[in-house]
Amino acid sequence: MTVSKNVTAYHGVANIKEAEMKELEAALKELVSGIEGLDEAAIMAMRERLNAKIKPLRSLGVLEDIAEQIAGIMRTSHPKIAGKAVLLMAGDHGVVAEGVSAAPQEITAQMFYSYLNGNAGINILACHAGAEVICTDVGIAPLLNPPELMINRVKSGTDNMMHGPAMSRKDALMAILTGAKVAADAIKSGVNILATGEVGIGNTTPSSALISVFTGHSVEEVTGRGTGVKDDALKHKQEVIKRAIEVNQPDVDDPIDVISKVGGLEIAALTGAILEASYQNVPVILDGIISVAAALTAAKIARLSASYMISSHSSEEQGQRLALKQMGLGPRLDFHMRLGEGTGAALMFPIAEAAIKIADEMATFETAGVTTGDF
Repeated sequence: MTVSKNVTAYHGVANIKEAEMKELEAALKELVSGIEGLDEAAIMAMRERLNAKIKPLRSLGVLEDIAEQIAGIMRTSHPKIAGKAVLLMAGDHGVVAEGVSAAPQEITAQMFYSYLNGNAGINILACHAGAEVICTDVGIAPLLNPPELMINRVKSGTDNMMHGPAMSRKDALMAILTGAKVAADAIKSGVNILATGEVGIGNTTPSSALISVFTGHSVEEVTGRGTGVKDDALKHKQEVIKRAIEVNQPDVDDPIDVISKVGGLEIAALTGAILEASYQNVPVILDGIISVAAALTAAKIARLSASYMISSHSSEEQGQRLALKQMGLGPRLDFHMRLGEGTGAALMFPIAEAAIKIADEMATFETAGVTTGDF
């Protein structure tokens, strides 16, 4: 089991909402500076374990890749998955006023209650995998009842990025550190593999904007239909994203500037969660385009964090695949999914466990009395 690092007051910040800008910047710097590369000795030791099994070398493909990656992340040749959780971050987006989504904004809050009640798609798939779903309101627009549900809210929805920054730099930092805090709390409770999930009507729009800015691909190349907008609406959505980038002029060399200008609160929170998982030597499974936009942001903030990411499915949003490629990753599942919530990521929990079981339970040539050969 991975032993979590001692995170004192979440990287030096006792109260994220009351912290000054310089404290938030210092906290993020402390978090990033603690992210290290994977343990190469653990990776090689896991590879030796797998090579001794009664099979041709590398014949279990991606399963072996995942087993080695988890060994390197957890820094042991004998990793154990002790607890699993989907971190579901929620936030609304001012840009929905531009008609970029086929669904109305009130669905974000309505779905958030469904997650809390345990009857949404992610709840079913997470339960199937033996994982909990941890829901966090980082930026839903309307008030929630009871008020305690809003304890981590940074801002009631982003501003309309087509006319200016989606949020302030301080808001972005607060959302990132809030996500880091949620991840740290989960890890402290005994969770040692995380998955990313989200809800936020309109959030494929800022996700596509982030991916376009960070990868250099055109808006048209990275922008899909989201909730299912038709051809004319898709063209309009792409024009809105291009206008937002033009108006805000995000600095690609400053990831916080980019996410504050054309990002989202829940995307920023997922960014922080990924960074915290990396800091604490915990694998983090990515979901679709929103999660991957957050992952790309995290990788821009801390390059080494990409090593801690386990990709899951191939989203119907083409921008997701381009963002994964930018980080040297690729999808492992192709189920034509576009629900979000972390549903694709949840499907990877059993696969990650299967990878470890191969190392732990499959016989070796020696124990099984099977003749070895050059194969």
